[in-house]
Amino acid sequence: MSSVFDNINIGNINCKNRILRSATWEALADEKGFMSDKQYEIYEELAKNDVGLISTGYARIMESDCPNAGMMGIYDDCFIPSYKKLTDIVHKHNGKIMMQIAYGGTKTTYKVNERTIFCPSGVPEITTGTKGKEMTIDDIKLVAKAHGEAARRVKESGFDAVQIHAGHNYLLNQFLSPYYNRRADEYGGSIENRARAVIECYDEVRKAVGKDYTVMIKITCTDFTEGGFSFDDCLTFCKMLEKKGIDCIEISGNIHGKAEKMAGYEFDGHSILKDGYFVEYGKIIADKVNVPIYVTGGFRSPEYMNKILSKTNISGFGISRPFLTEPDLVKRWILGDTKKAKCVHCSKCRTPEGNYCTVFCSK
Repeated sequence: MSSVFDNINIGNINCKNRILRSATWEALADEKGFMSDKQYEIYEELAKNDVGLISTGYARIMESDCPNAGMMGIYDDCFIPSYKKLTDIVHKHNGKIMMQIAYGGTKTTYKVNERTIFCPSGVPEITTGTKGKEMTIDDIKLVAKAHGEAARRVKESGFDAVQIHAGHNYLLNQFLSPYYNRRADEYGGSIENRARAVIECYDEVRKAVGKDYTVMIKITCTDFTEGGFSFDDCLTFCKMLEKKGIDCIEISGNIHGKAEKMAGYEFDGHSILKDGYFVEYGKIIADKVNVPIYVTGGFRSPEYMNKILSKTNISGFGISRPFLTEPDLVKRWILGDTKKAKCVHCSKCRTPEGNYCTVFCSK
């Protein structure tokens, strides 16, 4: 019987267990995107405590794009030495680490009048109201190239893998969504056309890092919005990614911070579950796509995750907020204390001073 503590191969890396520290914006980098001492401490603590694969918070691939303050950067070669320091720290503890790369776009309220913000079409982002510049084909090619250059830097910095962020209403997710993508050219219309920009970003990444380097992607199972990216679209897109040679797909959903209150809510024919919000969606994807599928959101118990492993083809689980409370969570479980994570998924950890647990911990 499979266990969440079994090792797993993702592409050419072997992870000591099936738990992913899903990308977590710490809001601790400086204005340019260089890491703080506190961030090095955070990642070393995760590596010491046996997290199977650690993802960094999202790193911006273009200097002009900065959806949030304190966001990491990977838009210039000058970042490589600082990230080499990070990967050396994690590898010293026999950990594995990947960097998530992203173009944020209009899901932002940060310095919106001081920079050009790209979007697929002139549709304001639902939660922020921010309206961006509709991209020309040259703009799309520019962003794809920036993904490739960022991935090259990730590899040169010693990361074990790179992850493309195509979820959570950021730019690539918006290209996938008919709500945001109302283009009439080859980048709009059918799911095959709406996926074109994302696939071009993937192609640039793959060209930059080579066929043997592990490339992952994070997507949403559905936007949970009428007229948005649907679960049927998601299945089609996952099959496209499989054909392209993606090494792993991480499944999340566009209900950031609301999932706990939406347990039992049904959308696109499937329900959000209280424990493991998107398991029903991930199960179907894992049945239809021959690529490791990780599902992120709501997991607090190794017993529950083992139950999912025994009943589905899901390969692993992403955990984010519980590590703000208990960075030693995985080691605690491995050593036999398998009580649920303390985290209650209240989303009060997003504060103006950075992200930290306001319930069980002090800053």
